Amino acid sequence: MENSTDLRQAADIDLNQFTTVPDTHRGVLVSPDQLEPGDAEVMAGVGVHVENEDRSGTYILQDFNPLCVPVQTKGLELLPIAVALKKYDWLRKKYCFKAVNADLDKYTLQCASAADPQGYFVHVKKGVKVPFPVQACLYIAQSGIAQTIHNIVILEEDSELQLITGCASRTGVGSAAHLGISEHFIGPKARFTNTMIHSWNPDVEVRSRSGTIVDAGGTFISNYISLRPSKSIQTNPRTWLNGEGASLKYLTIILGFGGSTIDTGGDVYLNGKNSSAELAHRAVCTGGRIYQRGLLTGNTPGCRAHIDCAGMVLDAGEDGFIEAVPGLKALHPDARMSHEASIGRIAPEQVAYLQSRGMSEREAISLLIRGFLDLDIEGLSPELDARIAEIADLAGHGEGI
Repeated sequence: MENSTDLRQAADIDLNQFTTVPDTHRGVLVSPDQLEPGDAEVMAGVGVHVENEDRSGTYILQDFNPLCVPVQTKGLELLPIAVALKKYDWLRKKYCFKAVNADLDKYTLQCASAADPQGYFVHVKKGVKVPFPVQACLYIAQSGIAQTIHNIVILEEDSELQLITGCASRTGVGSAAHLGISEHFIGPKARFTNTMIHSWNPDVEVRSRSGTIVDAGGTFISNYISLRPSKSIQTNPRTWLNGEGASLKYLTIILGFGGSTIDTGGDVYLNGKNSSAELAHRAVCTGGRIYQRGLLTGNTPGCRAHIDCAGMVLDAGEDGFIEAVPGLKALHPDARMSHEASIGRIAPEQVAYLQSRGMSEREAISLLIRGFLDLDIEGLSPELDARIAEIADLAGHGEGI
């Protein structure tokens, strides 16, 4: 696998300050009904329904304790990753650390060395179209821990899956870390929509590493949304479009506030003939540091790629900013690739126009922010939609969240 530029903007995490295994025996969750009402409310805010309504399966990890709700759909398997690795020898040999190198950095090494790996395994059989989203919540309920996650998703030929993963921390949680590896394998003509929503407390640090391999005619749609930024988020997902006609659409939406450092990207290798990729980054900054990245590498004839980085700076404060660095690398003369980047503020004339139509200034600014983010993502809950609208309203006036 090709290497990309290392992420260096977020400070290194001292993993020795965190507990990575349970320090005492804790009861295993057996039902979402056991969750505290406050926890269920936080999970709903990141798209996870604890009552399992309109969901084909549920996985919840609270600190180190997994819960897996039985799957009703034939041809869909959802298991804790530790159970799956014990059940299937082929999983470790064929898929484990084949899309993300175990020795990529100290965080992947930490996850790879876990004696009892945490995370989920999702497997969709050939031709199966999963009717409702599968949902997962990776939840931190106590301070001083580091979750080490390893997720593997496999879609066989001509299958379809929508996965919603909400990552969040309980109200009041202090210093903690979330280290996550996600590996996705999309078979020929399969379609995978992966939506990940982050909502963290200010002292949580996140290091996410993901890799996706797409076969001929396969489609990967990835949505990443950061609603409540942690102290630092560092992620650079990589996708290999290896089959002819493989395609990718990647959307990143970031809301940045003071004190946070958010470094996101997306490396895509267009290795299949007539493969295509589209990356869109949207960021709203009311403080904090936001880095928008992306590198598209075209290796084959007929490949097409476009990257669009756009930022809105409302109130950067003393040290806040948005840095956009879209990148293209064409290694074949028939590759067609383009990029654009823009950073600005809300135009006063747009606010004035909406005020002339009867809106207050506050309402006008909030509406313009929501329009800029242009959210249209299937399967998310009304609670999440309401949370996005609330944060857009607060962001428009520089208020904390």
